[in-house]
Amino acid sequence: MSLASVKSYFEALQLDVPILETEANTATVALAAQAHGVEPGRIAKTLAFKLADGSAVLLVARGDARIDNGKFKTALGKGKMLSPDVVADITGHPVGGVCPFGLAQPLPIYLDVSLKAFDEVLPAAGSVNSAVRISVALLAQVTQGVWVDVCQGEASA
Repeated sequence: MSLASVKSYFEALQLDVPILETEANTATVALAAQAHGVEPGRIAKTLAFKLADGSAVLLVARGDARIDNGKFKTALGKGKMLSPDVVADITGHPVGGVCPFGLAQPLPIYLDVSLKAFDEVLPAAGSVNSAVRISVALLAQVTQGVWVDVCQGEASA
C-alpha cells in the first residue's frame, strides 16, 4: 500500500525517479547499504518526532548520523521519537520503509545538513525492501524540506 502511495506521489509530480525494489530486507541502514552496494552514510534515514507543541515532524539524515540532542533542541525545540505504531499511522509507511514521499498526511519535513556530504542518497520508498536513488538537491525540492543542523559532528555545508 505505501509503496503504491510513493509511486503515485512521483507520478503526480511527473518525476521520473525509479523505485528500486529488492528481495532483501532493507529495513535498517546496514541492510539497505548492503543491498544497494553503498556506504551506510548514503542511506537517507527518515525519523519521526513529536515536538513539545504536540506536532509531528519528519527528519531525513544520512544513515550513519546520530541526533545531537542539543542541536535538535536549538533547531526544533524539545522532541521525542515516535513509536512505530504512531509512525505507521501518520506516514502510511511501515518502520523500515518510512520516507518523506507519499505520506498519509502532510507533515513538516526537515533535512539534516549531513546529507549534503553526498550528491546522491537512497531513502526508502514506502516498504522494507524498496528505495530510490535521488540527488540531494532533488530530495530537497520534492519534499520542500527545510535544512537544519541537528546531527552530531561538524555541519557538512
